[in-house]
Amino acid sequence: MKTKKNNIWNFYEDIDVQEGGPGVDRRILSYTDELMVVENYFKEGAVGALHHHPHTQITYVVSGQFEFTISGEKKIVNPGDSMLKKDGIEHGCVCLKEGILLDIFTPMREDFV
Repeated sequence: MKTKKNNIWNFYEDIDVQEGGPGVDRRILSYTDELMVVENYFKEGAVGALHHHPHTQITYVVSGQFEFTISGEKKIVNPGDSMLKKDGIEHGCVCLKEGILLDIFTPMREDFV
């Protein structure tokens, strides 16, 4: 099932998995016009290519290990770490150990639905 905007209840087992790129599965967990929460599952070696968008994004590392590049600066991040990427900032990552990233966007990513 595709997650619907403004749904109050969104049960994980009912949410469709979308391909977010090679080795990346995405689930849109919940969203409104102003806010979106997305889970991204990365296989080891998968790449989130460098990109930018007109959304402010916070990423929380649920599991795994990733090398992130934000505005040309590279850092290794682990579970519990988080990163802020304001709108227009170039960013991307490489998955070093299989894991999950939780992304929060404002406003919501229309290109994801």
